[in-house]
Amino acid sequence: MSSEVLYTMGGLPNAMSGLPTIAAASGPGLPSLCRFVPGDARWPGFDDWNALNSTVGGHLIQGVPLAHSCFEPNFDNATCEAIRSKWSELQPRVDDPVNIMSAYFLNDSCNPFLNEDDNTCTLGNLASYAINVSGASDVTAGLEFAQKHNLRLTIKNTGHDFLGRSTGRGALALWTHHLDDISFSNYSSPHYTGPAVRMGAGVQSSEVSRAAQERGLRVVGGFCPTVGLAGGWLGGAGHGPLGSAYGLGADNVLEFEVVTVDGQHLIAAPTTNEDLYWALSGGGPGNYAVVLSTTLKAYPDGPVAGSQWVLPNTNDDAFWTFIESWIKHLLVYDKIPRLSVNSGFNQQMMILNYASYPDATAEDLEAVFAPFLDEIKDLPLSFSVQDTRDHPTWEEHFQYFTQFPYDTHNTNGGRLIPRSLVQNHLPDLLTTLRGIVTNTTAGVGLIGGNYTYSNTGTKPGSNAVLPAWRDALVSIDILVQMNVDAEWTVAREDLAQMNVWQTQLRALTPGGGTYMNEATYNNPNWKLDYFGENYDRLLQVKRKYDPGHVLWASAAVGSDEIWALADDGRLCTIV
Repeated sequence: MSSEVLYTMGGLPNAMSGLPTIAAASGPGLPSLCRFVPGDARWPGFDDWNALNSTVGGHLIQGVPLAHSCFEPNFDNATCEAIRSKWSELQPRVDDPVNIMSAYFLNDSCNPFLNEDDNTCTLGNLASYAINVSGASDVTAGLEFAQKHNLRLTIKNTGHDFLGRSTGRGALALWTHHLDDISFSNYSSPHYTGPAVRMGAGVQSSEVSRAAQERGLRVVGGFCPTVGLAGGWLGGAGHGPLGSAYGLGADNVLEFEVVTVDGQHLIAAPTTNEDLYWALSGGGPGNYAVVLSTTLKAYPDGPVAGSQWVLPNTNDDAFWTFIESWIKHLLVYDKIPRLSVNSGFNQQMMILNYASYPDATAEDLEAVFAPFLDEIKDLPLSFSVQDTRDHPTWEEHFQYFTQFPYDTHNTNGGRLIPRSLVQNHLPDLLTTLRGIVTNTTAGVGLIGGNYTYSNTGTKPGSNAVLPAWRDALVSIDILVQMNVDAEWTVAREDLAQMNVWQTQLRALTPGGGTYMNEATYNNPNWKLDYFGENYDRLLQVKRKYDPGHVLWASAAVGSDEIWALADDGRLCTIV
C-alpha cells in the first residue's frame, strides 16, 4: 500500500512559486521540522498503513492522480481518452477522494494534455492517502494516526476549494463525501422552534434541495448544485439564491456535530460549546474541528418566480451603458423582500444567471424588471435569451438555473461591494470592472443578496460571519478561465493578476472584505479581508480547540503561527 510503488512523490511544478514559503530544512534534522512526506526515513511503513486500514474497516484509499492512466506504467489509451474528454468537468473530482477542482493546487504533472515529452506522473500536491469517513471513529483514527506519525491532515468533501485547503503533499485526507444522511425534524431550542434538516458533511446543495421538496420544504444552499454545505460552504459564511429570503448559510445553523483534534465527539450549538459553534458559523472551514454533520433551519416551500437573460455585447459603448444602468437598479432590487439576483459579464456578453423571487409570480418579477427594461430599450442591443417563468417549488426553480456547465480550469477572486460605493462612486467601480474584463478572459459575477442584520434577523456578534457581508450589495466573483492544456505557470500568472485586481477593488472599498471561499490563498491582507474584526476572537477559539494546529489550511485563522508551506510543498515549522 505504499504510495511510492506507483508514483514518485513531488511538490507542485516549479517549486510552487508565489506561495508564502519558508525554506525547507535540510540534513538529518529535516523530519523534526516538517510534516513527513514519502521518502522521509520516518514516513509510515507498509505495516503502519495496513494497521490504519484495519482500524477504519478497510476504508483507507491510496491517492491516485485522476489522469494516471495517461502515463506510464499505467497507460491505457481508452481510459486516457475518456479522462481527456471530461478533464474540465467538476464531477470526476467531486467523486474522487484526493483530486480537487483548483487548477493551481491540482497536480499539474498529471495533466493529460501536458508532459508528452516526459511521460511520468507524480502525486505532487495531492494527498497520499484518504480515509473514506463513515463516522466519528474513522475521524478519530485519522487524527490519532496523523499526530502519531507527524503527518499533514486535510479534509475533503467535494473539492470545491480555490485556496488549496483540501489537499497537500504527503497528507492523510479525511474524505467526508459519503457522510450523506439527510433527516428532517421539528426542532426546538431556546433560539429556534420549527422545521429543520440534519445533513451529513458530504451532502451537496442539489441533494438537500430534492430531499426538502419531498417534505414541502426549502433550505438555503449554494448556487452550484455540487457544493458541500456542512463544511466549506457554511464555514466560509455560505451565500446562495435563497439569501435575501433567509440569510447566509451561517445565519441558519442550529448546531454542528464535530470531532475535535483530541478525539472528543461534540455538539456545538448556541448554548453548548458556544465558542466553537460561533467560530464554525462563518469563521473559516476545516480549521477548528472536523464537522460530521450540521443542522439547519428549513422553511415552508411554495412557488418561485425566476428569470434568466443573455445579452451579447454587439456595441461596446452601449453595453457599458447597459451595465451601468443594471448596477444602479441592483440598489432597487436589494430592497425588494426575498428577491436575489445573480448576474455576470465579460467582454462578450452579460448573463442573468438567475433572479430568484420566492413566493411571487412571473408577473410580479416582470413588474420588478419593467423600469430597467424601459430605461435600456433604445440601446442598440438585444437579448439572445430572455426568460421569466413560474415554478411551483423551490427545487424546480433550482433545476431551472443550474443547467449551466461548471468548468474547473479557472482562477477565482473577488470582493464584497458595499451599497455606499454604488450609491456614491459608481463611475470609479465601472472603470475598474471595465479594466478587468477588457482584453482578458476574465468574467465578473455580481452575486446579490440582502444580508443586513435587519433583513436576516441575525444579531450582531451571534456568529463569526465577516461583518462586511452586512453592508454588501453584491459579492463580486472574478473568474479567469484557462485552456485545459495550459502550463501550471499560467495558473500562477493568473493568480498574481487576480491579486492585482483585488488590490484595485480593495482601494475602492477600504475596511471591506471578501467572500473567503472565492478568494486567493496568498492575499497579503487575508486576515482583514476574510475575517475582519472577528480575527482575534477566532484565534482564541483556534488555540483552545487545536493548540498544536493539527488542522492547517492556507489563509485560515492561526495559519501563520506554527506552520508554513516550504518550497517543495511540504508543511514545515516556522523558524
